[in-house]
Amino acid sequence: MKFALAQINSTTAVADNLEKVRTFARSAAEAGARFIVFPEATMSAFGSGLRTIAEDNVETWRDALTELSAELDITVIVGEFATTADKVINLLAVYTPSGERSDYAKIHLYDAFGFKESDTVEAGEEPAVIDIDGEDIGLALCYDIRFPKLFAELSRRGARLAVVAASWGAGPGKVEQWELLARARALDSNMFIAALGQADPEVSGVDVPKKGPTGVGHSLVSDPFGSVLTSLDGAEHLEIVDLDLAGADKAAEAVPVLTNAKLGY
Repeated sequence: MKFALAQINSTTAVADNLEKVRTFARSAAEAGARFIVFPEATMSAFGSGLRTIAEDNVETWRDALTELSAELDITVIVGEFATTADKVINLLAVYTPSGERSDYAKIHLYDAFGFKESDTVEAGEEPAVIDIDGEDIGLALCYDIRFPKLFAELSRRGARLAVVAASWGAGPGKVEQWELLARARALDSNMFIAALGQADPEVSGVDVPKKGPTGVGHSLVSDPFGSVLTSLDGAEHLEIVDLDLAGADKAAEAVPVLTNAKLGY
């Protein structure tokens, strides 16, 4: 399965973010990718006024992504936001060439390292597996990567690949944690993991909000045995990946961790 990872930095300027999505999606389609993944918070970077930004832009954003997917004949998986009565919902949305849209609402909110996402974001409840060209693919967002049971559930629902879109917070050891967690989730779920984050604004030079998680880059793809197949640095980059997902079946046969699991795992 050929797909693309778009490691970008978004800002709070939705129109600019949309143009960047168009540019990267067009390049991915030209390279023959069947889908492209953009980071968490692609619609708008985390920062003050996020609810107002989501309210003001959600309809035009969704219309534009629906048109883009159909025009390029590529599925677009992208981080965006919607609103409730008093909060926002952190979504990983899927736009297909046929005009269908679905989404996954982030289950595990980032209440860690001094940041409290739950103050302004409403948590989701249901894991999500989507179908692209007959292949089941699991969806996850950022802090979800710290919770093995979610990935076990995605695998049990038939996914051989899970994509994790993130806007990973910077700090001492955070890149190492990100890389380790991606490989660990591959190992303990018998899946390929494509862990795609916002680029590092210190490297890309993009002017992002000063507070909140704004990305560290270092996106990677791990096979089900924990081997890194593709890894990026901190800069903005489009990476084309081509996987034989049968490798997940071989891993499940060799090390059947989900079959052997106890204690509700």
